[in-house]
Amino acid sequence: MDMLLLGIDLGTSAVKVSVLDAESRRCVASAHYPETEVELIAPRPGWAEQSPEGWWEHVQQAVLKCHATGSYHPEDIGAIGISYQMHGLVLVDKDQNVLRNAIIWCDGRAVAIGERAFAGLGEHFCLSHLLNSPGNFTATKLAWVREHEPERYDRIDKLLLPGDFIAMKLTGVVGTTVSALSEGIFWDFREHSLSHDVMQYLGLDDRFIPTLQPLFSEHGRVSEPVAARLGLKAGIPVAYKAGDQLNNAFSLNVLEPGEVAATAGTSGVIYGVSDALQYDPGSRINSFAHVNHTQESPRIGVLLCINGAGIFNRWVRNLAGAQHSYESLNQAAAAVAPGADGLRMLPFGNGAERMLGNRIVGAHCHRLDFNMHGTGHLVRAAQEGIAFAFRYGLDIMRAGGMRPSVIRAGRANLFRSPVFAQAFVDATGVPVELHDTDGAAGAALGAGVGCGLYAGPAAAFSGRAPLALIEPKAGAIYEALYQEWKTLLALQLQNIHMAGASGPDTLNT
Repeated sequence: MDMLLLGIDLGTSAVKVSVLDAESRRCVASAHYPETEVELIAPRPGWAEQSPEGWWEHVQQAVLKCHATGSYHPEDIGAIGISYQMHGLVLVDKDQNVLRNAIIWCDGRAVAIGERAFAGLGEHFCLSHLLNSPGNFTATKLAWVREHEPERYDRIDKLLLPGDFIAMKLTGVVGTTVSALSEGIFWDFREHSLSHDVMQYLGLDDRFIPTLQPLFSEHGRVSEPVAARLGLKAGIPVAYKAGDQLNNAFSLNVLEPGEVAATAGTSGVIYGVSDALQYDPGSRINSFAHVNHTQESPRIGVLLCINGAGIFNRWVRNLAGAQHSYESLNQAAAAVAPGADGLRMLPFGNGAERMLGNRIVGAHCHRLDFNMHGTGHLVRAAQEGIAFAFRYGLDIMRAGGMRPSVIRAGRANLFRSPVFAQAFVDATGVPVELHDTDGAAGAALGAGVGCGLYAGPAAAFSGRAPLALIEPKAGAIYEALYQEWKTLLALQLQNIHMAGASGPDTLNT
């Protein structure tokens, strides 16, 4: 067999690993771990943490589980790529020991710090130099640790994004990328350097920032102890490291200006590429350095995130009874007509929603009728609510000039549901091109680019064709349903404003 590439996708709910044949790009084997979805640690309402050492254990188990398929020889693996949940904060001491649980992407504790920094640094400066407000990203999470856990802060040697941490565990090398720093809101795009203004304003120490490495490059080599534990050859490179949404776009060959990808995992994302240093004046969408960004040829990933997507679908499944498979629930939803017989749902129950002004809106169920609505209605209404949230966000992106004629998505997560996929297309009015790929496969291909096996990012996708094209069928029906849903959302936002709400305890109206 030809050289193999190993891709690791560190998600919020599980780790997935895929092994690809480098020449054919065919997936030889894949596995995920654990079998049940990982729960978040929530010490307080609005907080969300996970154990980095738990991630590392899951990565190891997923790799060994993939090996156990017997579909390949592990010693044929020649390079490793990593995709990871974005915006998380991992802190390690000088001995590479973890100092606390990771504060992950959907944690809302640093919102107020970000708002102060936005005002203190100046909105124009933040948007023109950082392409974002400091918001609730990695930099402000670190500032929260400095303010509230000073003894722990004093022990920090390096701050890491989740993918930096997994690469460190594999290789012993501590490093990061421009893309990672941009997602943490540490990067100044105008100066093309670490933002000393952000670091100074938040009182952070520059020495915490690891060595910068190109995204497609060697990020260290697998150490002998790790290689022995995982059945790999010692010394193979970790050759790619990217945040999950950037990697998802890469896995769909979304690399050039105007190309757009979508994903609907725990969170939902629409991700487009621009060649301008683009930002949203309302800071409802985010702009980061894409995988192929350079100072000379800017490639900015414009990201719209909906925190409450697949996690809402999972919540409905748990409510209906976890003994039901997602497939059976999707079939029940398909038996219900569009509109779910009047049942409407707002899917915003997973922390502060950036596209809604960083407000904690909560999830809401409207017009539930005990005599009419059953499991299929709940599932359909939830999936339609998620699709409408995508439409709401896409309209923000359209106002900024991003007008896709087609959106690419992997046939994974919610896009496995025919109800959701068609509702997404009908609600947005944009056809979806489905591809047989996922984050782990994308990370494996990225490793092929990073180790020099492929001539460049685009070359990794030579000869690949889409699985299907989903086109609008019931656009008029879904336009009316969306406008009704949008009115309900506006009323909910008005209720929050009138109540002067500042936390989740006052939002259950």
